[in-house]
Amino acid sequence: MGRVLMVFTGGTISMQQADGGNRPMLRAADLLGHVPNLGGLAEVEVVDWGLVPGSHLSFEQVLDIGRILERQLRRSEVAGAVVVQGTDNIEETSFAWDLLPLPDKPVVVVGAMRSASQDGYDGPENLRNAIAAAASEGLRGQGVLAVMDGEIHGADQVRKVNSHSYGTFQSPNVGPVGYVRAGEVVALRYRSVRHTLSRIPERASLPIPIVTALLDQDEDSTRAQLEGAAGAVFEATGSGNTHPMLLALARECLARDVPVVVTTRAPSGRATPGYGFPGGSTMWWETGAIFAGFVGGWKARVALALGIGVGLSMDELADLFTAFGGGRGRGPGGGRHVMTRPRESSA
Repeated sequence: MGRVLMVFTGGTISMQQADGGNRPMLRAADLLGHVPNLGGLAEVEVVDWGLVPGSHLSFEQVLDIGRILERQLRRSEVAGAVVVQGTDNIEETSFAWDLLPLPDKPVVVVGAMRSASQDGYDGPENLRNAIAAAASEGLRGQGVLAVMDGEIHGADQVRKVNSHSYGTFQSPNVGPVGYVRAGEVVALRYRSVRHTLSRIPERASLPIPIVTALLDQDEDSTRAQLEGAAGAVFEATGSGNTHPMLLALARECLARDVPVVVTTRAPSGRATPGYGFPGGSTMWWETGAIFAGFVGGWKARVALALGIGVGLSMDELADLFTAFGGGRGRGPGGGRHVMTRPRESSA
């Protein structure tokens, strides 16, 4: 039986009703005592990191947990790791850890959609599935995964699509990596192309604003968002189209050597060249912006913050996003990156 490291950070899975609402109260030992058939899955070693709502987590804390994972997963007796946290931002935290150069063992992020005081509390079963996945030899090389409601999702694609549903975590572009049923882990596909950073950054490079293309947008307030930015993410409409004003602001950023990443505000799909009108996606491509591929705006911001944090150049940042089906256009210094679709093999 393998040993699984569990980093416990809190979240809804740790909460009970008190003073009119759900509050973090349960510690790791409290929760593990309610996991069914735990003894048959793995030996669990706990790092009781804290009781923090997911919405309160910072980059500094995420990197601290990343360093714990890196250090502990190097131990030969540890088969994998589980991070227990709030579900509010698993999309961002799991992707951040996925970008770090962690040892090649399963890392699973898990939480709950109901507190321990609510009917239908899903914490123990979700945790059971997560521990089974982390102990699975068949998930080595898959990077960081999110396991919720019996499904396994890759950190690069997973999204929270509903505020309350048990099945809130989905991968709209590619579907789940696999599933867990009664302790059995089944992989449906393999994440064969991944790109990780060379080291864990000391800190994330901030601020990195996300500018979302909106109807009748105000130029002055948008420009203020970009003041002092270390990088910028533009969530365009459709396949990469914006008002010409946003493209002009992006060109100003690029002229100051501030990396610009373009993605779509749509919940699935990606920005691609194809529209030649002012502010159209081809104009963004030709200006030398980095296209994010199938990575949405929140994940693109994480990749920029960590990538710039380790000192990646514009070309190196473009290489990072190429792994997710993106690339860089023909602007100054651009042209050698092309749009690709991530290659993944079936199980």
